[in-house]
Amino acid sequence: MKKIKLFDPHVGRGEERAIINTLYSKFWASGAGTGKVLEFEEKFRKYTKASSCVAVNSGTAALHLALSLFDIKGKEVILPSLSFVSTAHAILYNGGIPIFADIKEDTLCLDPESVRKKITKKTKIILPVHFAGVPCDMKQFLDIKKENKINLVEDAAHAAGASYNNEKIGKIGDITCFSFHPAKNLAMPSGGAITSNGIKTKQYVEILRSKRWCGITNRKGPKYDVSYLGWNYYMNEFSAVIGIEQLKKLDKMNDRRKKIAKFYDKEINTDKKIPFNSGCSYHLYWILVKNRDYLLKKMNEKNVEVGIHYKPIHIMKLYNNKTKLPVTENAGSSIITIPIHPNLTQDNLTEIVKLVNKYAKF
Repeated sequence: MKKIKLFDPHVGRGEERAIINTLYSKFWASGAGTGKVLEFEEKFRKYTKASSCVAVNSGTAALHLALSLFDIKGKEVILPSLSFVSTAHAILYNGGIPIFADIKEDTLCLDPESVRKKITKKTKIILPVHFAGVPCDMKQFLDIKKENKINLVEDAAHAAGASYNNEKIGKIGDITCFSFHPAKNLAMPSGGAITSNGIKTKQYVEILRSKRWCGITNRKGPKYDVSYLGWNYYMNEFSAVIGIEQLKKLDKMNDRRKKIAKFYDKEINTDKKIPFNSGCSYHLYWILVKNRDYLLKKMNEKNVEVGIHYKPIHIMKLYNNKTKLPVTENAGSSIITIPIHPNLTQDNLTEIVKLVNKYAKF
């Protein structure tokens, strides 16, 4: 049987034509973010209904730059431990102190009540992750932000196209960071974006566009100044044109993911799985099992690719944090992710469910 992939970008003639046109245009990149990068930014801004969008070359770059808007050196940033390491690394890049809070048992998203208990006089930012594409409880986080006069930056690496109370993620909070890695719902060779809203939007955009290109400002022809410490974080034209094509069908692709999630929800014999949520983008589909190593082995033998998303960050050698996070640690030791992407056939889904139900111990 042909291998069933865990991740698999959905591409077609649109992406093919866009790449060929860009190749022969010989305009492949611009630190200033002109051309198709600018077009993608505006289209994604309209899609999310955010006030602004700044494109960068990865979700990690988006988090790094977004947190750099705030002076967090020596300050605390509260985040979940169940996430990709970039979420925490971005805090260290900016001289901040990661403070790990626990997650909710049902969604595996950051638990607002755990966050409240972690707030101190040094807390500068709350950094929730829309885990697997499930929207966090944004009302509670916005309330916490207001009550404590701290900042809220969302990690939406999993959540392109997700929505909370019928509003797209990217529109709700002040700053939201996206990833467009090839495995993501909106896939590019590499890419990310930062959307912003609120009274400081214009100021944020100016700083972000400068910092994504080595801090360059006030460019007029060949002359320019450098006002900030910046990085080579700008998006290239190939990523942008693929992103434009992917955005055209993002809702359709996410609808397919939801149909798959509904099938899994009905057919997989456990309630220890990601809940069905019509606002979820279903970047990942997770289940919790008692025999993960065995299940990983059997699924691999049967040519079905599965994964672990993620090992908790706080127990990794670099962080070595002694905080007790019982829900996170339980999920981290038992979570397994199974394929969910638009390229899966019904036969694929039937096979995946059959194998999970046969070999998983819940």
